[in-house]
Amino acid sequence: MRGRALEDDSTRARTHLVGTVVDAQAGSAAVAAVERLRDGLFSLAPDGRVTYANHSALRLLGVRGNDLLGQFLSDVLPWLSDPEVEYRHRSAMISQAPVSFLACRPPDRWLAFSLHPEADGVTGRVVPVGDAPSSTTPSASSAETATDATPARLGVMYHVLQLGSALTEAVTAREVCEVISDQLLPAFGGQQLAIYVVRDATMHLLFHTGHHEDFLDWLEGVPLHARLPGTETLTSGTPLFIESQQDLSQGYPGIPTGDVRSWAYLPLIASNHPVGTCVLGFDEIHQFTETDRGVLTALAGLIAQALERARLYDSEFALARGLQQALLPHRLPVVPCIRTVARYLPGTSGMDIGGDWYDVIPTGSGVSLVIGDVEGHSIAAAATMAQLRSAVRAFAAVGHTPGDVMAGVNRTLVDLDPGLLASCCYIHLEPHDHHAYAVTAGHPPPLLRRPNATTNALELDIGPLLGVDRASSYPATRINLPPGSVLALYTDGLVEERGADINVGIDRLRASLAHTPADTLDELADRLLHNARGSSYRADDIALLLTELAPCHGAEVTRNHGVR
Repeated sequence: MRGRALEDDSTRARTHLVGTVVDAQAGSAAVAAVERLRDGLFSLAPDGRVTYANHSALRLLGVRGNDLLGQFLSDVLPWLSDPEVEYRHRSAMISQAPVSFLACRPPDRWLAFSLHPEADGVTGRVVPVGDAPSSTTPSASSAETATDATPARLGVMYHVLQLGSALTEAVTAREVCEVISDQLLPAFGGQQLAIYVVRDATMHLLFHTGHHEDFLDWLEGVPLHARLPGTETLTSGTPLFIESQQDLSQGYPGIPTGDVRSWAYLPLIASNHPVGTCVLGFDEIHQFTETDRGVLTALAGLIAQALERARLYDSEFALARGLQQALLPHRLPVVPCIRTVARYLPGTSGMDIGGDWYDVIPTGSGVSLVIGDVEGHSIAAAATMAQLRSAVRAFAAVGHTPGDVMAGVNRTLVDLDPGLLASCCYIHLEPHDHHAYAVTAGHPPPLLRRPNATTNALELDIGPLLGVDRASSYPATRINLPPGSVLALYTDGLVEERGADINVGIDRLRASLAHTPADTLDELADRLLHNARGSSYRADDIALLLTELAPCHGAEVTRNHGVR
């Protein structure tokens, strides 16, 4: 449901608001009935974001619908940023029991909230309270449920499960640190967070968030055996909770305190190995309850395991990216009568390394253009890609026809038996004769843009994927290439979208190639990749090889009309 639709007189918008109405007329009547209520009503998604609020709720909260929808209440209304409010919502979702609490809207208007949970979200009600509550009246910090009080253990379970779930999805050390920051600071009301890791038996800052930029600067480079709270908690394996600057000065004289008033030092230890220290800082004095200490101690173990796993991933990632960069061409050769540019974008999932490759190989009669894709994302895929690239070069160097080159590469892959398949497109181009011969092994079809901007996917005789059958053959297709044409070879990562037919993506790329203005081939390549680069998630790598045929003049080329 969308609160904004309340201001829309369209029947369709009002029907969408209700979602389970019998017909449009009943839906409009239901919406009108909700809007006539003097009580404020709102709806929260399971994660706490506002999905709907009637006009009474917006009036009582003092906020506009456009500012509230899709946001967390605490982000839009600072006076609802008490961690206990978030705790009540989370407890309601887990227990599926109603909860209620009071909160004061500045300067002195008290509102009563009640939350009624279901599996798909929470329905909320807010009404004004006539008189200011007495000291015995429950408030946001001492909320009571409409039934029995929710066990305190429920909140402990929630924090452990929520952080644990988020950490399983975090891959890199940076992602792990951001998850920790997003979960711990709001849950415990902290303002600073720093994570130091052990490297060469000394402490080094890995991550910091908060408005005190010099928070714990004195810990950087300190040896692990130093008598400091950030190191002693790690060597002893015991969390350290310091509730005031006086306590810190008594236990560790001379340590600068800055503007922070309380600290929690959590040892990060995985498999009896010291990983680092996670430190929470509080701008006001914070009393750590037994529940706080128990939850933070439990979460420290989860954080240590996730951080150790992520650091290992980062090391493997650096190795894999270095390997891949070494295997792809550092530069493309200069070939008379043609211009070539290539682009490569790694996927954003897995090891961030795959088996996509491209190559430009000058030969005695012209130039060979190659693009291929080994299945999978791993060092094994990259290694197989390197072997296939070398095989293509070897067969092309001795003058084999395109079909024989592909057949030889296929036999090579079968003999290597890496357990991986590959697709490939190989085009031998003879620019002086304005034609080419192409073979493909299960690869997406090349695109050809002619000088008049007419663009189409080339219809080639398709051979089987590499690595399936040692006896496979690959027929060649002749292509006419007038001067000024642009040939695009690409891997499926550029045209594939989850849940969509690949032919739709190929046609979209064809249209882009036909209509994208560009002064240079480099600019054209960048624009074709613009949408893919802007995406936050790419399941596959992307390789793109563009070739433009320029007019040949005089002795620019040596003619060689060998049969291809």
